[in-house]
Amino acid sequence: MLDDVHKELVSSIAKAHEALKRDLGKLRAGRASPNLLDGIRVEYYGTMTPLAQMAHINVPEPRLITVKPWDKSVIKAVEKALRESDLGLNPQPDGDVIRVPLPPLTEERRKEFVKVARKYGEECKVAIRKARHDALDMLDEIDTAGDASADDVDRAKKKAEETVSDGSKHVEALVSHKEKDIMEV
Repeated sequence: MLDDVHKELVSSIAKAHEALKRDLGKLRAGRASPNLLDGIRVEYYGTMTPLAQMAHINVPEPRLITVKPWDKSVIKAVEKALRESDLGLNPQPDGDVIRVPLPPLTEERRKEFVKVARKYGEECKVAIRKARHDALDMLDEIDTAGDASADDVDRAKKKAEETVSDGSKHVEALVSHKEKDIMEV
């Protein structure tokens, strides 16, 4: 029973880390990445559809992303969605392909992205702390119900705290790595 609580805590922390990695992948560093366009949705026959599900996204050069919609009738909608995204992109239609050049990041823009990365890291830490709180509550319930000895519950709590501490350190490492990536000129 105590092992189940720990496994659930580890699982929750792993999910928080995956969400953080996804969010950090969407942040723009110096070079182009198809992950940059993951959050963009395009209105496609009345439904908001992820761009990756309706177009081929390619990175032919370090500072260029090409988007080739499978349905040529949605090129204008894709261009509009790219332009209105908060990524500061300026898409340029070129026949049946949309070229998205990535301008070099200014120092000010880099600092903004670092702040966003830190915010994502803090959100991840909040999720980890919530998972810790839930785990400790479950351990308290087990203790009051008498399903395990008080010593075993105390050991499980210490193990949970160590797991949470390791998870938070991993978040710090991920965010600092992304910060270095963003600030690299």
